[in-house]
Amino acid sequence: MPTLGERFKKSWNAFIGREPAPMTRYEYGTSIRPDRPRFTRTTERSMVNAIYNRIAVDVSAVDIRHVKLDENDRYIETVESGLNNCLTLDANIDQTGRAFIQDAVMSMFDEGCVALVPVDTNVNPNDTSSYDILTMRTGKIVEWYPEHIKVNVYNERIGKKQEIVVRKENTAIIENPFYSIMNEPNSTLQRLIRVLNNIDRTNDQNAAGKMDLIIQLPYLTKSETKKQQAEARRKLLEDQLTGSQYGIAYIDGTEHVTQLSRPIENNLWQQAQDLKKEVYNQLGLTEEIFNGTADERAMLDYQTRTLEPILSAFVEEMKRKFLTKTARTQGQSIKFFREPFKLVPIMDLANVADIFERNEILSSNEFRSILGYKPDPNAKSDELRNSNMPQDDSGNKKAIGNGIGTPKNADIGKKVVEERLTNEEVTNNKQRRLQP
Repeated sequence: MPTLGERFKKSWNAFIGREPAPMTRYEYGTSIRPDRPRFTRTTERSMVNAIYNRIAVDVSAVDIRHVKLDENDRYIETVESGLNNCLTLDANIDQTGRAFIQDAVMSMFDEGCVALVPVDTNVNPNDTSSYDILTMRTGKIVEWYPEHIKVNVYNERIGKKQEIVVRKENTAIIENPFYSIMNEPNSTLQRLIRVLNNIDRTNDQNAAGKMDLIIQLPYLTKSETKKQQAEARRKLLEDQLTGSQYGIAYIDGTEHVTQLSRPIENNLWQQAQDLKKEVYNQLGLTEEIFNGTADERAMLDYQTRTLEPILSAFVEEMKRKFLTKTARTQGQSIKFFREPFKLVPIMDLANVADIFERNEILSSNEFRSILGYKPDPNAKSDELRNSNMPQDDSGNKKAIGNGIGTPKNADIGKKVVEERLTNEEVTNNKQRRLQP
C-alpha cells in the first residue's frame, strides 16, 4: 500500500495527467448542480423519466463489491481497494458509491451507452495496467475511435464538463442491455416518448387562452372592401376583450357569435396507454412495482428479468477493464450481492431464521446483523451449529437412536433395535433346527 507521499508523487489525473498545484476553486460557480445528468431525448416531461428513475434506484440499492474468490468461485472476503471504495462509499467529491451507480444507470438509459471514467489513479494507467482507481465519473461518449473514445466528463477542478480522449482499455463502456427496446429510433420506448410529447404539445395549445369564436356579420365578405371591414371589426372586438378588466365586449344586434370550444377528439392518449403497457411487458415491469404493492413473485420476476441483466453488464465490464489478468487469476473479481430477506414478511422471518440456523447456513449473530441488531457477545452465537441437536463437550453431535429427539428417545430407540436383533436370532435358530 503506497504511503501518502508516494500517492501524491505518483498519482495521475485524467484531465491534466499529474496532480496539480493548489488552486483557487471559486473561479466558476453555478446555481444548478453541473454534474447532474441531463436528459437528451426530451424525457424529462414524460412518464419515461419515472421508469428510468425507478430502475436506477433499484439497481443502485444492490451492493457491488471488489471481492476475492476461492478456487470454486465462492466469495471469501472483500478486497479493501480504491475501486471498492468508489463502488461502496466514495466515488468522487460529489457522489457516494450509490449515487454514482444511479447516475450511471440513468445516463445509460438516456444515451444507450455510458462510460465509467477513472479520473484519479495512483499511477498513470497509460504506463502500466496495474493501478488502483481513486475517483470515478460517468461520461457521455461523444465520438468513437478504434482504440479511444472522446467523453464529456465533469471536471471537479474547474466546475465544468470537459471533453477528453481516453483509452477504451482503461474505461468501462457499458451498453444498455435493453438498447433495442429503449434507444433504437423506432423502438417501443421512443415511440412512447414521441406520443407523450405530442400530447404535451396538444395540451399546451388547448391551454393557450384562445376563445375559438366565429362572428357572423350582417353583410357578405366576398369583396375586398367588406373583408377589410370584417378584419377591422374583428380587431375591435379583440381590443374590447383584452382591454376590459373582466373580458367583456359588445356586438351589434344583427351580429351572431358561435363558440367552438369543444375539444377535438384524438386517440393519442389511448396510443400512449397501449405503448406504456407494451414497454412494461418488455422490461418486466408492472404497475404494482411502481406503487409498492407488488407481491414476492412479481418482485422476483422484476429482479430477474430487469435488474439482473443491468447489474451483470456493469460488473462484467468493470471486471474486464479494471482488473488485470493476474488479479483475476489470483481470485479477484467484482460481484453484486442482493439482500434476499428484503421481500420476506416479518411474520415469516422467524421461520426463515430457524431454517437457516438449523441447517447451519447462518449463525445467530449473522442473522441478527441482517435484522439490524447488535451481535450477541456469547461465543456460541458466532458458531454454525444446530442448537436443537445435543452436543458433547468437544462440540461434536452425539449419535441418537433414530437421529431425532432427546437422549431419552435415543435410549428407547436403542432398546427397540436390540429387541429386533434378538428376535431375528431366535428365528434363525428355529430355522436351523427344522432343516434335515
